[in-house]
Amino acid sequence: MKTTFGRLFGLIAGLVLLCVLFLGAGFRALLSNYLISAARESLSNNAQAVAELASAYDTTGQLEDNWDFRMSLSFASLVAENDAVICDENGRVILCSCEDIACPHLGTQLDPGLTAAVLLGGETYAKGDLENLYSNTRYYVATPVVSRSTGESIGFVVVSTPAEEAAQLMGPMFQIFLITAGVVLLVALAASSILAKYEAQQLKDLAETAHRFGHGDLRARAKVDEGGTVEMHELAAEFNNMAASLEQSEIRRREFVANVSHELKTPMTTIAGFMDGMLDGTIPPERHRQYMQTVSDEVRRLSRLVRSMLDISRLQSQGIPEQRKRRFDIVESVGQVLITFEQKINDKHIDVEADLPDDGLMVWADSDSITQVIYNLTDNAVKFCPQDGQLWVRVAAEGQRARVTVGNTGPTIPPEELPLVFDRFHKMDKSRSVDRDGYGLGLYIVKTIIEGHGEDIFATSKDGRTEFSFTLPIRK
Repeated sequence: MKTTFGRLFGLIAGLVLLCVLFLGAGFRALLSNYLISAARESLSNNAQAVAELASAYDTTGQLEDNWDFRMSLSFASLVAENDAVICDENGRVILCSCEDIACPHLGTQLDPGLTAAVLLGGETYAKGDLENLYSNTRYYVATPVVSRSTGESIGFVVVSTPAEEAAQLMGPMFQIFLITAGVVLLVALAASSILAKYEAQQLKDLAETAHRFGHGDLRARAKVDEGGTVEMHELAAEFNNMAASLEQSEIRRREFVANVSHELKTPMTTIAGFMDGMLDGTIPPERHRQYMQTVSDEVRRLSRLVRSMLDISRLQSQGIPEQRKRRFDIVESVGQVLITFEQKINDKHIDVEADLPDDGLMVWADSDSITQVIYNLTDNAVKFCPQDGQLWVRVAAEGQRARVTVGNTGPTIPPEELPLVFDRFHKMDKSRSVDRDGYGLGLYIVKTIIEGHGEDIFATSKDGRTEFSFTLPIRK
């Protein structure tokens, strides 16, 4: 299995090498075309100059006898570093730019096809062997020589240069390119090696952090390198967010287990103590019924606790399915719940204020779950409302939402406790003795149900007045 470093380095090195090869091939082709084009242009200019020179010296019609022209031809060819020959209209060489007195090129007959092409078609450029004239491959330009007196072609000029000279010129230039490309390639490979190693090290550090986290070190966090790439920065940040969330979940899980253990321990201890007392005779038979009633109450408490926990688990795993939602009157649900608490309200002489719309208010939700929400909030309000206190329930439409508020007078919840009232098993210390039958799950169930509907719930407590409000969508 390849490492990240090997993959990155191999990929970058391969791409750089491939780019250098393509660049080299393209550079060689461009350089070759440029040199050929330059050679053609130079040959064409020289051929035109020699043709003009020949026309200027053609005063007698016998250029081969004009020594001034021969000297000028040799000098022009020497400066231009080209070879030049003058041919008559039959393609026979009559003058040559070489300085040999017994020039072997004189009298040479050129290819009739070239002669015809020049005299009939004008300037001709080609690469090849000038048969019977030179032994090597050449680039050459042939241009007609026009007499100034008659305006007719009296022959043509052939200016040529060996093809290997262009190749020799291209060699050093291409060598410079190869050296430069080699240096660039080495620098790129070194840079890619450093980059690949750096990126691989970041991934390795992240993997080590994940390994530590997976083996129980919940405080392990990835190092967020501000100088790294955006992707690595985001990956490390998201990993840390995930780790923090999992750490909090684990903390909550441990707290949940501890709280459940505590809540189960109290009734189980009570049940075991009373049963042992009846079995070993500590509790006399005539009091068995009294203590059996206590045991029965504790069993029911355990049953309610387990049922609440199951409800929470179901809500968290399944949420509120859309098929369970329906259109119903929230005012009617509030009224039914208040009737349920009529006896408890009367026992504590609580003054109830109900601010409800006369025509009702239709909402879209799971009616059974919302009834449980209203029941839990009302139960909480009745429980903590003092003797001769006040309890109020309000239902109002606010735009496309219905707001339901349940409030009561009584002890003010401290500001530091207010954000925790919806947590599982949360109880304020001062209320534990009063709320013996509570488990700290009622408000947590309420929050779970409301959030399962995608709505909001919040609490306020000030100056001895505590309110819980939640929203639901209106469906007319």
